[in-house]
Amino acid sequence: MAEIRVNPTRMELKKLQTRYTTARRGHKLLKDKRDELMRQFLEVVREDKELRERVESRLSEVYGSFSIAAAVSSPEMLREALIMPKTEGTLNVSYKNMMSVTVPEFDFKASAVSDGGVNYGMAFTSGELDTAIVELGGIMQELVRMAELEKTAQLLAEEIEKTRRRVNALEYIMMPQYQSGIKTIKMKLEENERGNLTRLMKVKDMMVKKTIEAKKNVSDTDAEEDI
Repeated sequence: MAEIRVNPTRMELKKLQTRYTTARRGHKLLKDKRDELMRQFLEVVREDKELRERVESRLSEVYGSFSIAAAVSSPEMLREALIMPKTEGTLNVSYKNMMSVTVPEFDFKASAVSDGGVNYGMAFTSGELDTAIVELGGIMQELVRMAELEKTAQLLAEEIEKTRRRVNALEYIMMPQYQSGIKTIKMKLEENERGNLTRLMKVKDMMVKKTIEAKKNVSDTDAEEDI
C-alpha cells in the first residue's frame, strides 16, 4: 500500500481526520447497501430458479408434443398450419428503482387474431400439435416474467460487484492511508513538541544559571566592600 505524502501541520491533521471520518461513514453505508443488494439478489435468483424449473418442465412437454406432431405430419403441413399467428402480443417495458439500480418491468398483453384455440383447420393436423400450441401459449407470461427476473438479477449482480469494489477500496486502501497519514502527522507533531520542550528547558536552565551567577557576583562584591 502506497503511503500518502502529508505536511506535518495541525491543519493537515484536521483535514485528514475529517476525510477519515467521512470514509468510515461511507464505508458503513456501502456495506449496508451491499448487504441489502445481496438479499434482494438472492430473492430474485430464488424466484427465477423456481420459475425456470417449472418453465423448463412445461417446455419439455411442448417439445415432446411438437416432436410427435412432426413425426406424424409432413413438413409442408406443419408450415401451412403455423404460417399465420393465432395471437399478437404487445410488450410494455417500464422501470423501477431497486437500491439505486434501475430494473425493468415487463407487461405482456396478448390479443387474439382468430377465434378458437388454434388458427388452422383440424382435419389434417394431429392432436399433439394442438396440445403443443395451447401449452406454449399458456407459458408465455411465465417466459416474460423469467426474462424480467434474469435481467434484474444481471443488473443487481453488476451493482453488487461495483459496490464490493468500492467497499474494498475504502477498507483496504483509502482508510489505511488516512490512518497512516494521521499517525505520521501526530508523531511528527509530538516530536516537534518534545524538541520545543527540550529547548525551553535548556533556556530555562541557562536563565537560572545566569541568575545564580549574577546573585553570586553581587554577594562577592558586597563582601569585598565590607572588608
